[in-house]
Parts: sequence; structure tokens; C-alpha cells
Amino acid sequence: MIPQSLRPAPAPARRASIHMSGPAPIHAPIHAPGRAPIHAPGRSALPRRAVALAAMAAALLLAGCGQGAGGGGWGWYVVSPFTPAGRSNLGFLIGGVWDTILLSVTAMAISILAGLIVALPAIGKNKWGRRANMVYVEVFRAIPILVLILWVYYGLPVVAGIAINVFWAGVFALALSDSAFEAEIFRSGIQSVPKGQTEAAQALGLTWTQTMRQVILPQALRHILPPLANQFAYMLKMSALVSVIGMQELTRRANELVVTEYRPLEIYTVLVLEYLVLILAVSQSVRWLERRMARSDR
Repeated sequence: MIPQSLRPAPAPARRASIHMSGPAPIHAPIHAPGRAPIHAPGRSALPRRAVALAAMAAALLLAGCGQGAGGGGWGWYVVSPFTPAGRSNLGFLIGGVWDTILLSVTAMAISILAGLIVALPAIGKNKWGRRANMVYVEVFRAIPILVLILWVYYGLPVVAGIAINVFWAGVFALALSDSAFEAEIFRSGIQSVPKGQTEAAQALGLTWTQTMRQVILPQALRHILPPLANQFAYMLKMSALVSVIGMQELTRRANELVVTEYRPLEIYTVLVLEYLVLILAVSQSVRWLERRMARSDR
């Protein structure tokens, strides 16, 4: 027998940590599985290469513009910043950037909210809620965006008697289509949070709303941020389809300029550069936000 004075002290009970939004975590004696640490992503050389590629394309464009109308089969003079007509055309093209951004941001905000609302029944216990989620996601993922834009703009006023302009028709159609994908992103992100976090929150007496808002969603956000960024880049590109109903965004303005100038190659090259700059700016912003979140999680 080992004397009582020589016996080792018993180890303290293991305590699981609930990761809540706030200044400090709340501890509860619930054995929840631990989370793997999140490492800050390293700086990739890919964005710098893309920026270098865009700069090279812009340099080639300016070099071609300097040749004027005598550049063989090229007609860079239509978008040359060195001539009054070229500056006017460039200003007309760049003027669609604000409409494209406003259209995409508005549709993205509505689709995120709608996607979250649609995703919540999918993680619940009500079978009718899960079925409604499945029907919504499958239906709107199956409809092509261009068809949905045309139906909303031309069909909705006839069916519902609602007068809708081109901007809100584009926003509504893009948001409907994208909300189905957002719902799946939110569902997978919420389900990736360890179940022990929910059990610990329930043990502390938190309501379902408090658990989702303070415990689950802040952790799920780290998992769904990259897919959300991809969806926003996808939304920026799909906003070009709204040009078919007359929305004066980037693509519509390029099409109108092609009709008047008859130089599609040069004008669409500028259009490609405009979308490239927008997408690269979104990608870099998301990478910066991911690094900030990873540092704050350490």
C-alpha cells in the first residue's frame, strides 16, 4: 500500500471551451471535441502573378494605343487615352463599373440573407422543413441564370402585376439563383462546427437563438468565408447577363460601343481588363480578411 502522503494528486477534470463572440471564452464541464488550430495562409505568388499579367496587358494596350489608326489591322485608337474620342470611349466603359458593383453587392447581400434563412430548416429536426429546403435548393440551382433573368423581367409583371425596372429585376433574379448556393454553403459550414459546442451552450442555458448567434455562426464563418468570396466573384461575372434586359453595366456599355465603333476586339479587351481588376481586388480583400481572422483566432 502506498501511503496517502505519497500518492499523486488527481488530475483536474478536463473542461471544454465554448468559442463565443466576445472578449473571453466561456468554459463548461462538457467534453466537446477540440478544434484544430487555424493557421494563417501564407502569401501566395499567384495573386502577384495575376497582377503582373494585368499590368502587362495594360502596357500592351497602351502601346497599341500609341500606334493610332496606323497600327495595321488593329484599332486601339478607339480606346486610346491620348485622343479625345478614345478618352470619351474609355470614360463611357468605366462608367459601368459602379452599376456592376452596386448590382452585385445588392444581389449578394439579399442572397446571403435568403440563403441563411433557407439553410436553417436543413439542420433542424422537422422533416417538412428539410424537404422545403431541398425543393428550394434543387429548383433554383436547376434554372439557368439567363432564363431566370428573362422570366423575372418579362414574366413577373404579367404573373404578379408588379412593375419592376431592369436593376431590381437583375438583383432579384441573381439573388434567387445565388441563394440556393448560399444555403448549401451555410448548411455545410454550420454542420462543420463540432456538436459538443452546441451541447456545451445548452448546458449553460443558452437559447437556440443565442447559441446560433454567439457560438455556432462565429465559428462557421471561418469555414464559409472562402466559398462566400468565390460566390461574390461569381456574382460579379454573372452580372454581365443582366445586360440582355438593358442594364447599363460594363458588358452592356461595351456592346453599345461595339455597335457604334465596329472595333469589338479592342473594346472587349478593355472589358476583360475591367473584370480582371474587379475580381483580383475581391480576391485580395478576402485573403487579407482571412489572415486577420486567423491571427485573431490564435
